[in-house]
Amino acid sequence: MRTRADIECWLTDMDGVLVHENTPISGAAELLQQWRDQGTPFLVLTNNSIFTPRDLSARLRASGLRVPEESIWTSALATADFLQSQMPGGSAFVIGEAGLTTALHEAGFIMTETEPDYVVVGETRNYSFEAITKAIRFIGAGSRFIATNPDATGPSVDGVLPATGAITALITKATGMEPYVVGKPNPMMFRSALNRIGAHSENTGMIGDRMDTDVVAGIEAGLHTVLVLTGISDTREIERFPFRPDEIVGSVADLLSSEPIEAEEPDIL
Repeated sequence: MRTRADIECWLTDMDGVLVHENTPISGAAELLQQWRDQGTPFLVLTNNSIFTPRDLSARLRASGLRVPEESIWTSALATADFLQSQMPGGSAFVIGEAGLTTALHEAGFIMTETEPDYVVVGETRNYSFEAITKAIRFIGAGSRFIATNPDATGPSVDGVLPATGAITALITKATGMEPYVVGKPNPMMFRSALNRIGAHSENTGMIGDRMDTDVVAGIEAGLHTVLVLTGISDTREIERFPFRPDEIVGSVADLLSSEPIEAEEPDIL
């Protein structure tokens, strides 16, 4: 049976695992340094498609965490990687921010409002009725429908915000077409991340704070899964799901131990 001692590469979620808002989580800086010191390949994953890896690297650096941009894998990058494999040099009408448009441009895609091959919807803080209307009409005319991630809401200092999943639901209602979602919990995002660092599922672990995205996608991708309790999930939340991570730990600080911890059932409060 695979244990943490067998893990040679790591994928980790960002928000709720390494940082909360702009505050680093205890043990995050030390774990990243440990991976660097040991030469352990790793990628920081996020479903957020607004920012480029360079933006996110700067954000983490401001929080005291050193993660180079080449060690960050976003749902925008995973989406661009997927579309490039499906239709090299294709075209897309995009609802999203620089993180998504930059990734698609670098993958060789053309941004257009004339008979696009794809309508791609990602995270943005500037959804417009005009853009959504265009997306509905393009999909009705035959454009394929893609979403970077399924999250219906996102956090902000003022409370929840409508996110990608909320906008795609509106488009689905108008067109009858469901998007193909590339980001978590689609294990496609993890497989593209593994390819990025030349890793194999048999010796790679995934650290996340959500049962419904990080853990289930990690299980389906064949990874060793570690759930931390510093984000969304707590012991009551865990009991709602019919699957279990390989390990449940309080925070990434618990992963600094040199001794692997065997998976155990959480105490239910």
